[in-house]
Amino acid sequence: MSNLVIVESPAKAKTIQKYLGKDFEVVASMGHVRDLPKSKLGVDIENHFVPQYVDIKGKEDLIKELKKHAKKADSIYLATDPDREGEAISWHLAQLLGVDLIDDNRVTFNEITKSGVKYGMEHPRSIDLKLVDAQQARRILDRIVGYKISPFLWRKIRKGLSAGRVQSVTVRLILDREEEIRAFVQQEYWSIDAKLTAKGHGKKPISAKLASKNGKKVEISSEEEAHAILKQLDGCEYLVTNVKTGVRKKSPAPPFITSTLQQEASRRLGYQSRRTMKIAQELYEGVDVEEIGTTGLITYMRTDSLRISDEAASKAAEYITQKYGKEYLPSTRRVYKSKNNAQDAHEAIRPSDSSLTPDRVKGSLSSEQYKLYKLIWERFIASQMANALLDTVAATITAGEYDFKASGFTVKFDGFTVLYEESKETEEEASGALPPISAGDKLNLKELVPNQHFTQPPARYTEASLIKTLEENGIGRPSTYAPTITTILARGYVEREGKALKPTALGEVTTKLMEEQFAKIVDVAFTANMEQNLDKVEEGTVDWQKMLEDFYDDFSKTLEQAEKNMDGTRVKVPDEETDVVCELCGRNMVIKTGRFGKFLACPGFPECRNTKKIVKETGGLCPVCGGKVLAKKSKNGKGYYGCEHNPTCQFMTWDKPLTELCPKCGATLFQKTGRGAVIHCLKEGCDYSRPVKAKEKDE
Repeated sequence: MSNLVIVESPAKAKTIQKYLGKDFEVVASMGHVRDLPKSKLGVDIENHFVPQYVDIKGKEDLIKELKKHAKKADSIYLATDPDREGEAISWHLAQLLGVDLIDDNRVTFNEITKSGVKYGMEHPRSIDLKLVDAQQARRILDRIVGYKISPFLWRKIRKGLSAGRVQSVTVRLILDREEEIRAFVQQEYWSIDAKLTAKGHGKKPISAKLASKNGKKVEISSEEEAHAILKQLDGCEYLVTNVKTGVRKKSPAPPFITSTLQQEASRRLGYQSRRTMKIAQELYEGVDVEEIGTTGLITYMRTDSLRISDEAASKAAEYITQKYGKEYLPSTRRVYKSKNNAQDAHEAIRPSDSSLTPDRVKGSLSSEQYKLYKLIWERFIASQMANALLDTVAATITAGEYDFKASGFTVKFDGFTVLYEESKETEEEASGALPPISAGDKLNLKELVPNQHFTQPPARYTEASLIKTLEENGIGRPSTYAPTITTILARGYVEREGKALKPTALGEVTTKLMEEQFAKIVDVAFTANMEQNLDKVEEGTVDWQKMLEDFYDDFSKTLEQAEKNMDGTRVKVPDEETDVVCELCGRNMVIKTGRFGKFLACPGFPECRNTKKIVKETGGLCPVCGGKVLAKKSKNGKGYYGCEHNPTCQFMTWDKPLTELCPKCGATLFQKTGRGAVIHCLKEGCDYSRPVKAKEKDE
C-alpha cells in the first residue's frame, strides 16, 4: 500500500520520513502552491469577494511532480503546519490534487518527534474549513487594502510605495513614539544620597536616598534647592527610626510564546525577529542529533498559548528533581493562563524532550541553533521550578526634619534563578545586603552626595518592545510580527539606528497622509477589532464574506473621498540634508533613495548632477595602505569592512575595526567575533593578539 504525506519543507520531510518508514513517501510542497495573482487584484468584489487563485509562477514542475506522486498513492495525508496558513496550504493542495475535503486526510504535528508524528498520524481529521476561511479573509483583506491604497500612494507621493493593514498601523506606532520624543521637554531634578556606616560593622557603607521632609515627599528641582537642604542637614545626627524585614517571592516567567521568544532573543542574543523565527523553524522541523538521529527539538513555534501538556510537565519535574533536588519543585504544578484573545491551538514553545539538554545536543547544532535552543530549554525548565525567596530589609533613617530610605536583600533560596532569569529592556538597579541594624541605632555620616538628573524622553521602539506593544494592542498574530517588521524596513518607512527603530522621512509623509485620508486603516483599535473578527471567523461565529462586505462598504467610500480630497495634489518627501559638501557647487548634499538603496545627491539638480556613495567611516586605518577603513555591505546585505581606496587597495575583513591601537606597531586593531573571539592586529608581520574580555564582548 502506498501512502503519500505532503509537508511544506524538505527538512521537515526528511525528519518525518525517518519516523514513518518505507510504507510512506514524504514530499515537500515548498510552502504555498496557489495564491492570488500578482498582476491584478484577484478578488471578485461584486461576487461576494470570491478569490481567483492561480498556480504560483515558477512552481509548475513541482506541481506536476506532486500530481504524479498523488496519482500513484493509495492514501494521501496533508501534514502542513498546524495553523491557519498551514490549513490553507492543505486546502489548496487538496483542490489541486483532487483530494476529498470531507475525508480524514489532514494530520498535524505539535512536535516532530517519533511520538509526536505517531500521535498525529493516528488522529487524522478532515480539513478545518473555518481555519481556511479565516486565512482567506485575512489574505483578501490585506490584498484589498494593499491593491487599492498603494496606487493612490504612487500618484500622491511616489511610485513603489505600499500600504498594508498591519504594516501601516505598525509604522504609525513608531512615528507616534518619535513625535513623543520630539515633543518631550527635558526637566532638571536632583537627588541626595547619604553614605553611612553602622558602629561595629567596619567600613561597609549603607547607601540611603533622601525621601521626605516631615512626612512629605521631597522634590528638588535645582542645584540651589539641593544645596539649601545640604545646609539644613549639616551637623544632623543620623538615627535609624524604623527597620522592616520581610521575605519576597520571585516567580519564574512562563514558557515562551512566539512574541516573548522574539523579544527575549532580541534582548539577550541580539537576534532580529526574522532570524529568530528561521532558527526556531529549523529546530522544530528537525536536526540530526548525534546518537539519536534526525529529530525535532522544540514544539511548534507559532503560538500564543501558555498551555503545557501533563507529560511535558512531568518530564520537566523529573529532570529538576534529579538535577537540583525536590526543594526546587513548587508544591503544586505551575499552570500559566493564556491571554483572553489567545487562540490556544498549540502548547507553549518548549523542548520536545527535556532530557535533551543544551550541552547534550551542542555538538550537533550550529552556534545560533544552540543559543536559541538553550534559551527555550532553560526558560521552560525554569518555568516549572520553585520560586526564589529573598530576605528583604527596608530602613528609615532620620536626620533632623528629613527621612532617608535604605533597602537591601539577600537570597534566601535561589529557586528557578539557579538556571534562568528573564532579561529586561532596562536593567533593574542592583541592591545588596544591608549590615545588621536596628531601630535606635546611630549611624556615622561619611558623605552627602547631591546628584543632578534630567528626565528622559520615552525610548524609541526596539524590535522587542515593538512586538510587545503589537501583542498588547492585539495587532497581528504570532505569525505576522516578524514579516511585518521586515516589510516596513524593506519599504524604507522605518530604519534601524543601532537596535532602535525610527521612522524615515518617507515613513512620516506616508503615515501622515494615511492618517488624514484613511484614519481607520492606521487606527490601533480598528486594526485590533479586525483581528478579533478574523478570530470569530475561525470560531465559526462570523461569516467571512459578510465581514469583508461590511469592511469594503465603508472602505470604498473612504477611498473615493480621498481621491476627491487630494485631486491634483502631490506630497513631496523632504530630503535629509547632510554635512557632506558638493565639491562641484558647494551645496550640502542630501540623501536620496534609488533602485540600489540610499546615495548622496546634490540638491542643485538638474544644474548640478553630482552623486556619491554614502560612506560610513569607522575611525580605523587600513593596515595595508593607511587609508580609511569604511563600513560596507555586500550584494546580499552582509556587513564587512574595506579600504576607501578600493579597488587599488583590496583590503577587506569581516572583523570590526577598533579605536584601540596595536601596542606593538601602532596600527588599528580589529575584533574578531563568534567562536575564537580575539582582538588582533592585521598588519603584515605583526602577530599581536589577545582574547576578548567579557565587557568588550557586550560592547
